[in-house]
Amino acid sequence: MKNITIVGGGYVGLSLGVLLSQKNKVEIIEIDQQKIDFINQKKSYIDEELMQEFFDTKELNLSAKQSDSKCYKKSDFVIVATPTDYDEETNFFNVESVENVINDVMKSNPECMVIIKSTIPVGFTERMRQKHHTQKIYFSPEFLREGSSLNDNLDPSRIIVGGKDKNAEEFAKLLAENTINTLPSTKIILMDSTEAEAVKLFSNTYLAMRVAFFNELDSYCESYGLRAYDVINGVSLDNRVGNHYNNPSFGYGGYCLPKDTKQLLANYENVPNNIIKAIVEANSTRKDFIADSIIQQKPKVVGIYRLVMKKGSDNYRFSAVLGIMKRIKAKGIKVIIYEPTSLAKDIYNSKILDDLDEFKKQSCIILANRNEEAIKDVSDKVYTRDIFGEN
Repeated sequence: MKNITIVGGGYVGLSLGVLLSQKNKVEIIEIDQQKIDFINQKKSYIDEELMQEFFDTKELNLSAKQSDSKCYKKSDFVIVATPTDYDEETNFFNVESVENVINDVMKSNPECMVIIKSTIPVGFTERMRQKHHTQKIYFSPEFLREGSSLNDNLDPSRIIVGGKDKNAEEFAKLLAENTINTLPSTKIILMDSTEAEAVKLFSNTYLAMRVAFFNELDSYCESYGLRAYDVINGVSLDNRVGNHYNNPSFGYGGYCLPKDTKQLLANYENVPNNIIKAIVEANSTRKDFIADSIIQQKPKVVGIYRLVMKKGSDNYRFSAVLGIMKRIKAKGIKVIIYEPTSLAKDIYNSKILDDLDEFKKQSCIILANRNEEAIKDVSDKVYTRDIFGEN
């Protein structure tokens, strides 16, 4: 059994904590006292059924607390899962929180292995190794989906660790032995840290490209009166294309895709490119198209049904519909919101209603990124590009 400290209790940190605490002693370091209380009370603050099921049925050796001077002293592994938002001014991730954790660990327990799970710029891990004169800092990309983060850790598509030594192999096996698969069937890939960092950015940018492609296909169909379902279905049945990430939306959003695509584009500063730049720009173009489609109808009140990106998620940070909402409001159109996961009373000075019936009544048009049963009774008001009824 290993002593593992995880810094940051978001989607990545909590799902890793639950995964690894099945066979190890895990402590999550978190600044939010409410999250700490939830973890210590064996409750999930992330809206995932499987997560709460594990809290209820598994004997998890998991606890949480705020940071103190002794939190890394007995750790065999410190996993850094703090947020690294994209800084629009510097065109880079803000990695200050990651650097602070590494500094603290190196001071208190330099023999400990540090694994970065936060998304970082290409080359960051190697710079940290040189700065602290150690090889015990590694990057291991995560490939989690909101709404199924624990399931994705339990049944990973691959486990990648940026390092080719025994420590990297040990951490990869530590993750693998807690999955539902046997070790031989779990794909473990060891590579240099810089390549591992690139894998994360290119993986998410490719997914963003698929979203953007099918959104532009849908824009074409709507503009020329084609049935988008038939076109997408016809394209996707080609095995070389596949039918994943092909359901039209208002644009890609969430924690990863917007910032990762922008960071990758920044890394291309001295490299010729067309596609990467187009992927970033395509998301804004899609929001313009959706907003214009609504504005042309000249509604008095536009209702935003759910800010969350997809079903089963409670996250609406960087949600595409927020950008559309701003564009509509800029034309002087009143916007109201129905978002039951929000504790706020308004967003961008648009009122959040907690009464769904009243929301339906007041709305002339209801903008819904994902169509749901709850608004089927007012389908004549609903504007959505959700074709397949799935994320």
